[in-house]
Amino acid sequence: MRSFGSLAEFAAAKGGHLGHSAWREVTQEQVGMFADATDDHQWIHVDPERAAESPFGGTIAHGYLTLSLVTAFMAEIFSIEGLTMAVNVGLNKVRFHAPVRVGCRVRGGAELIDLKNSPAGKLSTVRVTVEAEGQKRAACVAETLSLYVA
Repeated sequence: MRSFGSLAEFAAAKGGHLGHSAWREVTQEQVGMFADATDDHQWIHVDPERAAESPFGGTIAHGYLTLSLVTAFMAEIFSIEGLTMAVNVGLNKVRFHAPVRVGCRVRGGAELIDLKNSPAGKLSTVRVTVEAEGQKRAACVAETLSLYVA
């Protein structure tokens, strides 16, 4: 975990890599709970027997499940002291480059792309790359937007 003492210290990291999260396994139970929460029960996610016959050789995580892990990865990668509030504002772009197979491990890496003034605080753009262990291509690359208020 990289800890920044202030938003000014965080700003000085612009253009740099902030670090990586820990690896975590994507489980079938997790995928099933995500399917229930989002009402997306496509067989490629929830039917291991049928998915075994697919080109993936088994079930895969929902793309949006992979994306939803980005917030947890960011919390493991860095912190900023002295904030009164941090709010997710949105995303500039998201790409799913490779599937995440159930049972594999994933982690996030973060890079501070921009930090600029906004009327309410500082608006950051952080690129998070989600890697799946053993895969050459990133599973997901997302540019997150967060508002930080000191």
